[in-house]
Amino acid sequence: MPSHFHAVVCIDHAEALVFEFAESGVTEHRILPKDRQGNIHHKAGSMSSGHAHDSKAYLTAVTDALQPSHELLIVGHGTAKDELASFIRDHVPAVAPRIMGVETVDQSTNGEILAFARKFFEVRDRTTPQLNTPT
Repeated sequence: MPSHFHAVVCIDHAEALVFEFAESGVTEHRILPKDRQGNIHHKAGSMSSGHAHDSKAYLTAVTDALQPSHELLIVGHGTAKDELASFIRDHVPAVAPRIMGVETVDQSTNGEILAFARKFFEVRDRTTPQLNTPT
């Protein structure tokens, strides 16, 4: 299985699309919640509001798909992107420093997600000092 330096995940409560990529070549993963209905909301009238994460397994599966990549971008149009970033910080702290950004994007095609990510990392790479490692 090829390993790529960059990855972008476009996530909502129904699915996560993970694209690992380099200058050439893209590997795509589609991850669905176990219930496959994307319904992870608390029932009405419960003590707390928001999303119930029986989706811990879902967020774990998404995080596992991101493991091989060195720099990560999390995008989406709802709250799931922030929930994934928080989940990673709380449950997989070794991966947290690799999150380069959490961005809101409209619902997009796969090509638009990948183009957004390529541009994000291109700009980031140009504005981030590149370290030379001693040989």
